[in-house]
Amino acid sequence: MTVSPEGLPLAAEFSDATREQWQLLVEGVLRKSGAQDVHGTRAEDALTTELQDGLRARPLYTAEDAPAEAGYPGFPPYLRGGRAEGSVVSGWEVRQRHAHPDPQRCNEAVLADLENGVGSLWLTVGGSGLPVTALPDVLNGVYLDLAPVVLDAGPEFAAAAEQLLAVLAERGVPADAAQGNLGADPLGLLARTGQGDGLDGQLAEAVALAVRCDRDHPGLRALTVDALAFHDAGASPAEELGASLATGVAYLRALTGAGLSVDAACAQLEFRYAADADQFLTIAKFRAARRLWARVAQVAGAAAGPSAAQRQHAVTSSVMMTERDPWVNMLRTTVACLAAGVGGADAVTVLPFDTALGLPDAFARRVARNTQAILLEESHLARVIDPAGGSWYVEQLTDELARAAWAWFQEIERAGGQAAALRSGLVRDRIAATWAKRSTDLARRREPITGVSEFPNLQEQPVVREPAPAPLGGGLPRVRRAAAFEALRTRSDAQLAEAGARPRVFLAAIGPAAVHTARSGFAANLFQAGGLQTRLAASSEVAALAAEFAADGATVACLCSSDQLYQEHAEELAAALKAAGARQVLLAGRPGDRREAYQVAGVDEFVFVGSDVVAVLSSVLDQIGVAR
Repeated sequence: MTVSPEGLPLAAEFSDATREQWQLLVEGVLRKSGAQDVHGTRAEDALTTELQDGLRARPLYTAEDAPAEAGYPGFPPYLRGGRAEGSVVSGWEVRQRHAHPDPQRCNEAVLADLENGVGSLWLTVGGSGLPVTALPDVLNGVYLDLAPVVLDAGPEFAAAAEQLLAVLAERGVPADAAQGNLGADPLGLLARTGQGDGLDGQLAEAVALAVRCDRDHPGLRALTVDALAFHDAGASPAEELGASLATGVAYLRALTGAGLSVDAACAQLEFRYAADADQFLTIAKFRAARRLWARVAQVAGAAAGPSAAQRQHAVTSSVMMTERDPWVNMLRTTVACLAAGVGGADAVTVLPFDTALGLPDAFARRVARNTQAILLEESHLARVIDPAGGSWYVEQLTDELARAAWAWFQEIERAGGQAAALRSGLVRDRIAATWAKRSTDLARRREPITGVSEFPNLQEQPVVREPAPAPLGGGLPRVRRAAAFEALRTRSDAQLAEAGARPRVFLAAIGPAAVHTARSGFAANLFQAGGLQTRLAASSEVAALAAEFAADGATVACLCSSDQLYQEHAEELAAALKAAGARQVLLAGRPGDRREAYQVAGVDEFVFVGSDVVAVLSSVLDQIGVAR
C-alpha cells in the first residue's frame, strides 16, 4: 500500500494490483490486435524491447526488479555520484572542444566560449589539430588558474604536456592552481592507430608525467582513459565500458609499479565516455562505469574517498551525428547532454551540430554551449543529486549493464590485458561483430535515423563547412549510423548535378486515397531516404496507370494499395508496367502466399516494414543507372 509523507494511506479504498492482473489486461489488448498465445509472461515478452549486449527493456518494473541498495552519493560504489553534493554546487563542468589548426582563429573561438559560459577547454593538438608549438598563442588571454585545460595530442602527448606546463610557469600560475588533464593515453593511441611498437616508451612517458603531476601539480591529471575509440568503432555500451576498464587497470598497474600509491594513481586518471540520444542507456552507462571502477579501486586497495571515485568526461556521440539534415543533431546532442548530466558526469562536451561536416562555425559552437547553459541554468538539471536514482528501470538497467561490461573486461584480462587484446584483434573482432548486427538493424530501419532513413528532406540546402584535419587512423575504424543512407543520397546528388534531375520512382497507386495512402506514403518516405524522387499516380484502371507510367519517363515503378486490391489487380498491373518499359517493379507490402504469383507477373522486389531498405534502394539506383 502506498503511504503519503503524513502517514495517511493513498487510494486506500483500492486493493493493490498484482502483476498477474496487469498481464491479463495487456493480454486483452494484444488479442484485439490479432496476437496469439500472449497469456501470462508472454504478454510482457510481446512488449519487451531488445537492447544491445543482450539487455532487454521490459514494459513493467516493480520494486521486486530493483537490485540491492546502491548506497549514498559520494560513497562506494559511487553509483549515485562521485561526490556527496553531486553537481548541485556549481553544476557539471561545461567543456568545449577546439581543433581549428589556425592558432589565431582558435584563440578567438576559445575566448568567445569562455566569455559565454564554457568552463574548461579541450584542445586537439598535434598532427590532427593545432601545432603543439601554438599552445601559447591559443591560450593567450585565458586565465589558466580558472579555466582547466585538457589536451588531446595523440602521439605528441609528451611534447604537448611540456608545452602546457611551460606556459603555466611563464604566466605565473601557482603549481597547486593548475587544473586539467595532460591527455596521455598510449593504449587509446594503439586502439586508434594500430601502431604499438612504441607502446612501452609511451607508457613510461605517461607514468613520468603522472609522477610529476602528483608531486608538483595536484590539480592536474596526466592520463585519460578515452573510451571514444571503442564507441566510434561501433562498440556497444558494455563493450565501451569493459574496454575502458581494462585500459584503466593497465594504467593503474603501471602507475603503482612506478611507486605511486593506489589512491594517487587513481587520482591521475580521467575517463572519457560517449553519450548518445538513447537517454536511459546513457544514464545507466555513466552510473555503471562508476560502480565498475569503484570495484577495481576497492580490490586494488584504494581508500574510500574522492580519489577512488571515477572522474568522468562525457562527449556527445559522433556515431549518431549526421551530415544530412544536420540541424536534427541539435536535438540528439540535447538529449545526450541531458542523459550525461543526469548520469552524473563531471564534465560534458556537446559536439556542435555540424561536426560531421568539418570544422564547426561560431553559430554551431554557440548552440553547443547554450544547450548546456539551458539545461543547467534554466532547467536546473544539476539541482538534484542522482535524479534517476530510485527508478526501478534505471537501477535494473544499470545493474545488468555493469554485469555485461564486467564479463567483457574479464575476457580481455584473460587474453593478457588490453594491449594484448588490441594487438591480437580480440577487441576489433568483437566490436566489428556488434557493429555488423547494428548495421543490419539500421538498414532495416529498426533503428530509425530522423532526417535520413526516416522523413528525409530532398530539398534541404547543403550545409558547407571548412574541412577538418583528418583524425588519427589505421586502427579501429570510425563509423556513423547514417553512413549507408548518406552514400545513397550522394549518388542521387551526383545524378542531379549531372542530369539536372534526381532519379525517380513512379508510385502506381491502385484505388481511392483512403485505400492506398498508408502504403504510398510509406513508399515515398522509403525511396526518398535513398535520394529518389517520387511521383504518385492513382487510378482503379490498370491501363490508365500503365499509360501514365509510359508518359512519365521513369524506369522503376512501385505498386501501392491494400492486400485485397493487390489480389485483384497487382499481377495485371505489374505485367502492364513491364510492358510499358519498367526495368524494375516493386510492391509495397508483404506478399504472403502470393509471392510466386506476383514475381511471375513481373514484381521484382517487395518493400515492407523490416525489409533491407539499403539493399533495395541500392538496387533501384543500379537499375536506373545511377553511378556508384
